[in-house]
Amino acid sequence: MKYKVFVRLMLCLVTTIIGCSKPSVGENEAKQAMDVIKRYAEGQSLPVEIAVTLDKQNGCDVYETSVKNGTLYINASSGVAACRGFYEYVKAQKAGIYSWSRNRLQWPVNMEDSPVHTVISPYKHHYYFNTVTYGYTMPYWDWARWEKEIDWMALHGMDMPLALVANEAISARVWKKLGLTDEEIADYFVGPAHFPWMRMGNISGIDGPLPLDWHEGQVALQHKILDRMRSLGMKPICPGFAGFVPKAMKRIFPDIELIETSWCDGAFHNWMLSPQDHLFTRIGQMFIEEWEKEFGKNDYYLVDSFNEMDIPFPPKGTEERYALLADYGEKVYRSIKAGNPDAVWVMQGWMFGYQRHIWDYETLQSLVSKVPNDKMLLLDLAVDYNRCFWKTEVNWDFYKGMFGKEWVYSVIPNMGGKSGLTGQLEIYANGHLDALNSKNRGNLVGYGTAPEGLENNEVIYELICDAGWHTDSIDVSEWLRNYSLCRYGKVTNEVMSFWEGMQASVYGSFTDHPRYNWQFRPGTVRQGSINANEAFYQGIDALAQAIPEMKHSPLFKIDMIEMTVHYLGGKIEHLTQAIEQAYKDGNTKKAVALEGEFEALMLGADRLLCSHPNLRLDKWLNYARSWGSNQEQKDYYEKNARRIVTIWGPPVDDYSARIWSGLLRDYYLPRWKHYFESKRTGIDFDMPTWERTWVEEKHGLSKVTPYDNVLEACIELINHAQRICLLD
Repeated sequence: MKYKVFVRLMLCLVTTIIGCSKPSVGENEAKQAMDVIKRYAEGQSLPVEIAVTLDKQNGCDVYETSVKNGTLYINASSGVAACRGFYEYVKAQKAGIYSWSRNRLQWPVNMEDSPVHTVISPYKHHYYFNTVTYGYTMPYWDWARWEKEIDWMALHGMDMPLALVANEAISARVWKKLGLTDEEIADYFVGPAHFPWMRMGNISGIDGPLPLDWHEGQVALQHKILDRMRSLGMKPICPGFAGFVPKAMKRIFPDIELIETSWCDGAFHNWMLSPQDHLFTRIGQMFIEEWEKEFGKNDYYLVDSFNEMDIPFPPKGTEERYALLADYGEKVYRSIKAGNPDAVWVMQGWMFGYQRHIWDYETLQSLVSKVPNDKMLLLDLAVDYNRCFWKTEVNWDFYKGMFGKEWVYSVIPNMGGKSGLTGQLEIYANGHLDALNSKNRGNLVGYGTAPEGLENNEVIYELICDAGWHTDSIDVSEWLRNYSLCRYGKVTNEVMSFWEGMQASVYGSFTDHPRYNWQFRPGTVRQGSINANEAFYQGIDALAQAIPEMKHSPLFKIDMIEMTVHYLGGKIEHLTQAIEQAYKDGNTKKAVALEGEFEALMLGADRLLCSHPNLRLDKWLNYARSWGSNQEQKDYYEKNARRIVTIWGPPVDDYSARIWSGLLRDYYLPRWKHYFESKRTGIDFDMPTWERTWVEEKHGLSKVTPYDNVLEACIELINHAQRICLLD
């Protein structure tokens, strides 16, 4: 039993610790949990006492909450559990929400006494992030933004995050010790937004060379990240060595076996050191030793070697294939064990469903067969894809309980950081119950979410995190009512009608890539993939009708901006189709008239979004430029940031598909205007060159003036779009 300690936040939010002079682990976690609450409270005086003295139940977090004499008492088994207990109480009182857009906290005036309420997590771990979140969302975050995200994690009960910052710094140290030059290393590295795919062996060299002083800042940042995560009781998953090295390694070790990898039909390349080579284990050990020398001992290491690639092994059905795979798995594990005998190998399971034609039962079984069950953690990354998109057998059934290995149930509610709306709320609310109750649940130890990009579809992430602490079924409609009360402070019939419309459209369906057609290169896609049916428009109309009663809620205003833009997005798609048809019919006059309406709605949507706290290109570019120590570096990082949200490669064009202020007016709209002009003149326009120029040579954005009254603007723009529809 940990030493009992209470941390009290009162008046000016002063923290008091009772106990011995050297704080215990429990004391430190209680203090850190209180600091999270303090930042959330933003100066409010809250009667809260926190203790971290409880033992975990079968390895699972526990918290207890009670109210006595106007004070909320929380006792928990970790700092994260304490934060979750506090947040659960806040939401039970409909007193607030902690979100990426904005926070709300209106503490109850009268707190009724309540007996001890105990919650035990169904899982040992609550997992968070995706390898590529570090490209699509976090590559240029500073500590201030990271601190907010760690607070978000703690309050939502997420205690097992990926922590991949500074991977390149440690790799560079190891490779220099082996004899590579700074230039050889820098030329191999890609721009920071493209790190994830280099780490998984898909690419190399995009937006290189990487400035050498990048590493120092990342190491300093990772210290802060890991210190804060660990101080709250989190178990971060850090990077291990997956086998990918610069081709220049051949200069030093001419006899090593390097396998050239390819991705996207040969568009991108990297080099993989054969696990059979003695150097593989040596580098793997050196990497972890160097990592732990810098950041301290860690329990979990991520190693992914075959992301969306054919595997360099003999054909299925051959004994040689399975023997080599088993040997490979053993070599990877040994390389981790050599650096840290207690460490666990973590593997993302995206390819288990996405490439099941490669990763059949025998293939995956062979790969993991020589790794001890308690030294491997498999992330079943995309259950929602199995259930809703691929419509294939879930992995825990297909792989018969994951071969006895520990595993994590996970969903991917977002690809690329796309702003489009999608996702079956019912699956996110209750899908995990199938795994918990399955005869093939095996060694299910975790639950989580692995979005490729954050700061979108906020309702989904709130629901996912809530579901992970419950073993009973969630009534989605009732949950949405409570969510609205927490977010806005009140709820109306119109707000609930909005949710009904969303459930009958975008939040009752699922697509892997929700995009409007105008987010693609013009002329390539006629119809987008967002389920903007009649219920969708009716739902947003209902939300607009709630403006008179809800206008004083800051979060309602933010959501109204976003939903209006989505409404316009669907109507703009109809306009592009109508313009195309007008040109096809030879009706240039009609096409030109509709082009004017198209531009008006695009600019209106952009102008609305410049009042949104997150959905803005300027914010993204400013994060990137802040890492440059001179003008050249600032321009370099901006180029990389522009590339990832637009052309990406190519051939991964327009994958990220952000609906952002700045991106609409300076990128999407000009592309379409050039395209329409070519329709009128018959002169082809070199779109790829224009796109590359915008990415590689442009800096900054055009000016825009926000609306004085954004809610009035929402109504006017929706009415404008409706009138266009009638004319059309």
